[in-house]
Amino acid sequence: MHRFSLRQLEYLVACIDHGSTARAAIALNVSQPTISIAVTKLEDQLGVQLLRRHHSQGVSATASAEDILPSARALLAHATDLQRQVTATGGEMVGELRLGSFTTLASSVLPRLVNAVSTEHPDIHLRISEGTQDELLEGLNSGQLEMALLYDLNLPDDIQKIQLLELTPHVVLPHDHALIGQSEIDLADLATEPFILLDVPPSRDYFLGLFKTAGLTPNIVHSSPSLELVRGLVGYGLGFSLLVTRPTGDMTYDGQPLCIRPLKNEANKSAIVLARHKELRATQLMTLITELAQNKVMKPTIPDRLTT
Repeated sequence: MHRFSLRQLEYLVACIDHGSTARAAIALNVSQPTISIAVTKLEDQLGVQLLRRHHSQGVSATASAEDILPSARALLAHATDLQRQVTATGGEMVGELRLGSFTTLASSVLPRLVNAVSTEHPDIHLRISEGTQDELLEGLNSGQLEMALLYDLNLPDDIQKIQLLELTPHVVLPHDHALIGQSEIDLADLATEPFILLDVPPSRDYFLGLFKTAGLTPNIVHSSPSLELVRGLVGYGLGFSLLVTRPTGDMTYDGQPLCIRPLKNEANKSAIVLARHKELRATQLMTLITELAQNKVMKPTIPDRLTT
């Protein structure tokens, strides 16, 4: 049986994350030779090369290291959780959690969660990453992220998810659009209208799928991965859009008013979930963050009124 230490795994992960033994040494407050010797010994014990050493350009993970990296991260997280349980004396929870967020949720939902954590558990630090769904799933798979806020759209089977909130897509119209007199809007009434698409996966496929299900083809005139650019273009009357994320104020960044209407007979709701990889056992910290998200953060703050 191979004998290796948690410290060796910690050094290996730090080298991969920081891209060099020198930066890893600084981050862990140890000497560079200490890290180099420990990782070399780990390679000898496992019988595989784990790091590629690039002259004057740091290090990178080999295929063997990539294979064990998720398990190594999980083992280190479990060890930290065990130490936390052993040393706990009824005091405040302490620790760090690597949390990712889908780009549109980062501005509309994530600040509330960070505030709740900071207010109720000031000794917990959230290391935040923002990105697309593919980037966040890659982070969950590699272990660089422990949890992520995502829309429940096309998530793979190896991702465990806890639903936090269910939302219905809505129509975003210029304030003087001819359809603002309707309390809800049929997608068929929008088929020939200029459509401004939020072009970021999986949102793109979700919104185009609404048209496809209805047997319609949208008239796309602009597209952007930026939620606020899409809203801004609508604000200047360049078209309409379909969105799920709705900021509190129905106004663009530069002050153009928007009109929001629900889709008529729309059954394709979208759920916000807190996701983690199934192979990663939930730590005390992850459980606490989940409870905060469920009980104190994920409550609709957008009024049900229609804004004209």
